Amino acid sequence: MRILLVEDNMILGEAVRDHIVAAGHAVDWMTVLEDARAALHAVSYGLVLLDLRLPDGSGISLLKEMRAGKKTTPVIILTAHDQISDRIEGLNSGADDYLVKPFDLGELSARMLAVSRRFGGTVASELNIGNLRINPADRRVFAGAVEVALSGREWAVLDSLLSRQGAIVSKAQIEEALYSFGSEIESNTVEVYVSRLRKKLGRDHVVTVRGVGYKLGAPA
Repeated sequence: MRILLVEDNMILGEAVRDHIVAAGHAVDWMTVLEDARAALHAVSYGLVLLDLRLPDGSGISLLKEMRAGKKTTPVIILTAHDQISDRIEGLNSGADDYLVKPFDLGELSARMLAVSRRFGGTVASELNIGNLRINPADRRVFAGAVEVALSGREWAVLDSLLSRQGAIVSKAQIEEALYSFGSEIESNTVEVYVSRLRKKLGRDHVVTVRGVGYKLGAPA
């Protein structure tokens, strides 16, 4: 999943970015509203983590602009302001969740997963595809009785396919989930990670739709 982080506190922003990247997601980190607006126009994000107090204005204004423009991207507000009025304003403006600083990074991960599930309509704690059992919350995969270890980027590719289960996911959509602004993208990167997934999960579980993209499937 590709995530937009809007946070001007450099220490917190770096900690959140590194935590999310370690989990296999791509992160674009902006410190001002102007750059966040430009990013939202350029990229379709899976989630926005939004600070309320920014150098050039309020995160609430950006949130209201998103909702007025029919952007349904889920938003979690991150703020040091714990007043009930701030929470109410954020939620009434279209936020999907609210975390008060300081917060535990593990709790942030749990809330991100919960919001993504609600947004994507996925509520099952375990998914079964062929002989695979996938637990998105714990980021664990079993092929039969054997647990399969996946790297962060292999998880990112699998997440992209799971988020559109049954549908075709294009190469461009997977690239967007893998890389943030400024990252170098090799022409065969997606193919490399799809190949690695096939070796670990079974070739028939990741289906190539030639000229279009990939999808998850169960062996015939």
